[in-house]
Amino acid sequence: MYKIMLADDEGIVIDSLKFIIGKEFGGKCIVEYAKTGRSVIELAEKFRPDIAIMDIQMPGINGIEAMKEIRKNNANVLFIVMSAYDKFDYAKEAIKLGVLEYITKPMERTKIVSALKKGMERIDEEREKRSNDLMVKEKLETVIPIIESGLIYDILLQEQFSEDIDNYKTILGLDKRYAYMMSIVCGDEQIGNHMTNAVGSSVKMQQHYQEVRECVKDYFDCIVGTVMSNKLAVLVPCDKDCVDYNERIGLIEKTRELVRRMRQKTGINFRIGIGRAGVLQEMAGSYEEALNALLMTTGSVAHADDLPIGCDYAEDYPIHLEKKLFDELEKGEIDNVYSTAKKFFHWMTESNAKNIMSIRLKTLEFALYAEHIAYRKGGMTYHFTSRQEYLPTIMNMDDLDSLREWFLEKIMGACQNIVGKREEKSNSIIEMAEEYIKDNFHKDVSLDEVSKTVNISPYYFSKIFKEGTGKNFIEYLTNIRMERAKELLSTTEHSMKEICAMCGYSDPNYFSRSFKKNVGVTPTEFKNT
Repeated sequence: MYKIMLADDEGIVIDSLKFIIGKEFGGKCIVEYAKTGRSVIELAEKFRPDIAIMDIQMPGINGIEAMKEIRKNNANVLFIVMSAYDKFDYAKEAIKLGVLEYITKPMERTKIVSALKKGMERIDEEREKRSNDLMVKEKLETVIPIIESGLIYDILLQEQFSEDIDNYKTILGLDKRYAYMMSIVCGDEQIGNHMTNAVGSSVKMQQHYQEVRECVKDYFDCIVGTVMSNKLAVLVPCDKDCVDYNERIGLIEKTRELVRRMRQKTGINFRIGIGRAGVLQEMAGSYEEALNALLMTTGSVAHADDLPIGCDYAEDYPIHLEKKLFDELEKGEIDNVYSTAKKFFHWMTESNAKNIMSIRLKTLEFALYAEHIAYRKGGMTYHFTSRQEYLPTIMNMDDLDSLREWFLEKIMGACQNIVGKREEKSNSIIEMAEEYIKDNFHKDVSLDEVSKTVNISPYYFSKIFKEGTGKNFIEYLTNIRMERAKELLSTTEHSMKEICAMCGYSDPNYFSRSFKKNVGVTPTEFKNT
């Protein structure tokens, strides 16, 4: 339906236009009219027309002025202007107002119909665009919370890769390097620093999740996770890696208001902890700080910077290099570990060359922690007395070159043990799987059966088997069967049915097709060559 408003002081013109519209467009149009400039403005406010056919010369407020007033409250209305005076000044004013058509009187029926059709086409295009925009928005309203939760989970579980974070930032439109985390904790009531009935309140918060999410979004431009137990993790992007005193005071007050607002909306009691700001990849630590802040106070809001939480570092200490080194070590990135370890030792010698005792201690600290990671990752076997020579060794080193070599040797040794153990386990699994397939290929062997034999999940087994052998499970099994079939066809007089069964196939026709596909000829043709 199209709403069309007619504005002309001549009754015969109004009647003619109504007749033309009714005859040409039938029930597709709702038509209203007015005969003065003032009445047409008032009608437009109530009727909200899609198209307005306006006479320029009307009693009182003229058509041009009326159009200006109508445009203030209805930016999308399309104007078709009529005038008995074919004057350029009127046309020029009309063009400024974005008029669709300028028609001179006496009107031609074909021009009126053509202008209306043009207007209706434009309205249809705008409606379709609006509908598509709403559809996209509706889909985003469903998808965005899932994507936001994915980012939160990746950060908290520390499973993210740099490309994953970049992808999340692109999809969610995050253009800031820094952020801080908030932990929203709910319960029936607060006793000391503890919220009671975590399970029951978790269910309540899940039921009110959309309201809670909207409240948080009203107060902060942020990323909201899903409900985990009675907690909700929130990531707040920011412009720098620290929050100064005045900003912190404002942030705490705003968060207290958020707590009150959520309580009013849901009837649930909340507390919110706020962690320190930092780079996005380090937000797991900020979330832990947020939780610890709530444990150390009884207030409804607690900020980590107000409490003795975490470790502060001297301004010149390269904490980013330390974190980078041990992150790379855990992932077994040998080349990166070597490069970062060299950079860190270079910093020690450049900044503290005369303080060799501090360099010795830091060298020992890093070596022990690197090996701790290797033990935890399964890359090394721990023996209580295996490191008793470390301290005497480094204490006897008086030159930085010797310390540097020992430092790099221990760091790289730990990393190589992590990688080696991972490869050793994968190789062992592949060898066991290959042995099992070779012993059982004549049976109905499945991927699930082999993965159960080597005691890992089918998904992970499939992945490492392909990486280790260059073939997926089915390709490898088929290759073993085809080689055995060729051997039997060449060296024995077994029947085709017997060979089929001896190679693990129950259907001779399927065996023949598989043989032709993989070998290039049928079993009979192969036997006769």
